[in-house]
Formats: sequence, C-alpha cells, structure tokens
Amino acid sequence: MAPTNTASFPVPQEWGTEPGPAAVPPARRLIRRIAEAWQVPMSDAALRDLELCADELLANAVEHVRARCRVTVRWTGERLRVEVADSSPCLPDREAAEDTVTGGRGLLLVEGFAHSWGWHPTGLGKTVWFECAADQSATGDRRLAVLVHAANGRAAGRLTRSS
Repeated sequence: MAPTNTASFPVPQEWGTEPGPAAVPPARRLIRRIAEAWQVPMSDAALRDLELCADELLANAVEHVRARCRVTVRWTGERLRVEVADSSPCLPDREAAEDTVTGGRGLLLVEGFAHSWGWHPTGLGKTVWFECAADQSATGDRRLAVLVHAANGRAAGRLTRSS
C-alpha cells in the first residue's frame, strides 16, 4: 500500500519557535494562515478565537519555560487542533492567577473559546492543546460570559459553581 493511500490530508504542520515573547505574534498569525490555506470552514470570528487561544498557549510556553517550544497544527476534517509542546514539567493550571493580578487567566479563555482543550506529558515536558470545531465561535451572551469569567478568574468560577 502506498503511503498516500493511508495519509491524512492536509499534512499536519509542525515547527519550533524561538524563546521569548517576540515569537508569539508570528506563530499565532501562521496558525491562522494555515487554517485559511487549508480552507477550514471557520468564520472570521472563529478564526479570531483560534488566534486568541493560540496566543494564550504560546505566551504561556514562552513566559514560563523560556525555551524553544514545538507547535503542531492539524486538521481532522471536523476540528482544527493546535498543540504547543514545551520542556517544562510544570502542569498547566487554569486557576493559578490570584484574584488581584491582571494576568494568568489565559487558560480560562482557551476553555471558553475552544471546543476542547487539555494536556498530556511528553518526555520531560508536556503538550498543551486545544481544538476548534469548524464554524464555531463564541458569540453574544456566551462570549460575554467567557470574558467576564476570565476577567474575574477564580472568583467567577466560585460563583458559578455555587449557584
């Protein structure tokens, strides 16, 4: 059997990023351009959410690890999956931010805007991933709820769990 008979197209794209915050914007834009080139059926709003989620994972990797990370983008035919692998053994913590700080809520945004997300150990580090379904974007009240939840951090989480 020829390899092309078993290959899944489009072929996943994978690259390494340099350490440092300057690597985040070009990688985020590249992820969007890949989705557009593959003609993934996503609205402009969904593509913006894709960029936001990618930005958060990439920023976390370069801020906390301060080393190269590996980015992989794949299309399953139903979902676009973005993976960011780094060498840090520290696990992602979506509730790590204290209520009084402005940062540390990126995973709450990823949780709200992506169809699914998670992580798994990889060698000495980990891979954090998210998936966006075709034509999916958070709009209206759902979008506002995600933004408020992320802005309020754990305090918002405690309020929604207690009601």
